[in-house]
Amino acid sequence: MTREKITLFDTTLRDGQQTPGIDFSVEDKIAISAMLDNFGLDYVEGGYPGANPTDTAFFSKKRTGRASFVAFGMTKRAGISASNDPGLTALLQAKSDAVCLVAKSWDYHVKVALGCSNEENLEAISDSVTAVTASGKEALVDCEHFFDGYKANPAYALACAKTAYEAGARWIVLCDTNGGTQPPEVRDIVTTLIASGIPGSSLGIHAHNDTGQAVANSLAAVEAGVRQIQGTLNGIGERCGNADLTTLIPTLALKETYASRFEIGIDREKLVELTGLSHAFDELLNRSPNHQAPYVGASAFATKAGIHASALLKDPKTYEHVEPGSVGNFRKVMVSDQGGKANFINELKRRGIDVAKDDPRLDTLISLVKEREASGYAYEGADGSFELLARRTLGTVPDFFAVESFRVMVERRFDSHGKLKTVSEAVVKIIIDGETVMSVAEGDGPVNALDIALRKDLGKFQAEISDLELKDYKVRILNGGTEAITRVLIESGDATGQRWWTVGVSENIIDASFQALMDALIYKLMKNRSLAGRIAAE
Repeated sequence: MTREKITLFDTTLRDGQQTPGIDFSVEDKIAISAMLDNFGLDYVEGGYPGANPTDTAFFSKKRTGRASFVAFGMTKRAGISASNDPGLTALLQAKSDAVCLVAKSWDYHVKVALGCSNEENLEAISDSVTAVTASGKEALVDCEHFFDGYKANPAYALACAKTAYEAGARWIVLCDTNGGTQPPEVRDIVTTLIASGIPGSSLGIHAHNDTGQAVANSLAAVEAGVRQIQGTLNGIGERCGNADLTTLIPTLALKETYASRFEIGIDREKLVELTGLSHAFDELLNRSPNHQAPYVGASAFATKAGIHASALLKDPKTYEHVEPGSVGNFRKVMVSDQGGKANFINELKRRGIDVAKDDPRLDTLISLVKEREASGYAYEGADGSFELLARRTLGTVPDFFAVESFRVMVERRFDSHGKLKTVSEAVVKIIIDGETVMSVAEGDGPVNALDIALRKDLGKFQAEISDLELKDYKVRILNGGTEAITRVLIESGDATGQRWWTVGVSENIIDASFQALMDALIYKLMKNRSLAGRIAAE
């Protein structure tokens, strides 16, 4: 059976930019558009030229690649011809392959937002599409508030979509702008629209996630006949976000319900890059990835219960809906005080540590983990510290260096200009090959100062840690009062793209941070040797 094509349209750079706290530079947009194009998206919407300097600059140069690059903007205004409308002119002059015109399809918005008649709005849609196609660009029309408009006035919403189609738009995109439409409603409305004469091969869906159903609504639209899906990387977007392409793409590619009927422009070889793409995008946004994201999250294939881990060892299909490697992710068996031997054996094996089930050292390790977690440690969220503890218990970890002492000072004082400021300074004495090195550093805070001092001079190991970066820092108070036990979790990463978490626990937040920082350093040095060993073996 011939499979139908589902076209993938990414609006990360336009609609995704509406996310609070996200503001792409021109350089960001160029980098992200290249990532999307390389991954295999059919359309990449770059922004709204003429509306702001960044988007105008992005479209000042022709972008080349597999994807069609799309400029976004409004249809012409009522009472002005298409040739004299400055907004439409900016779209036509933008160096894009296609233009996506946003058009009102809810008569309430036509009256309130545009202040024109329904007929004038239809004329604006028709004339704008005609102008775009006449310029040699592909025309798309986003029917804004289509589903709400249809529920309020079906005849007019249909008229807007039909006008765009008859004027020559390649795609008419049905937008659930407020994100409140339910999957059965989407399915019924799309079915009615197709029956009215607009083929599904010309229809797209643009869903928002205000009820947590943007992905479900997108799939419902596909089932009803729509053949283009719009979404964003990691589901970013205004309010609750847009349909998440990192969930939609593997669902379409791997789930037999869809894979047997449809094809997308991303093959299985490209699909394994999905997790890396998702994490690289979060890295560019300078935020920690969502660990519970479907398919690409660090917890997407994580198992904590001992009975689950035991079954996974026998057959991964028992607790995995797809093979983790198919999306570039990996299986993770959590180790904690709730885990049994199967959890530990599986996790150790993944790390290249073979241990027999009846090895007494395994019992020692399990007891240590349970004892330390009872005192506040959390190894299920600190993979780096767990591996160090395991290797120390089951074998050895090299003594790379030792910290003889450290001191952290925080001083609040007036500077030379009479301005009050707080200064943090750390002093660390490190022993390397019998020689003592003292490092002093100032930082934005006491932990930052300690981190800088620790990594300032590691002698022969200094070059090895040059790419080490602290990615995230989390503190949790485990009981009340100023004498509370504090747990610190630190996420680190390096140039290989690998990330790892380390943990420290103490009544003193600086001491807990020191433990986690030390584990991060030692794990990095140990990882370098493991990588070098694998390369040599190959």
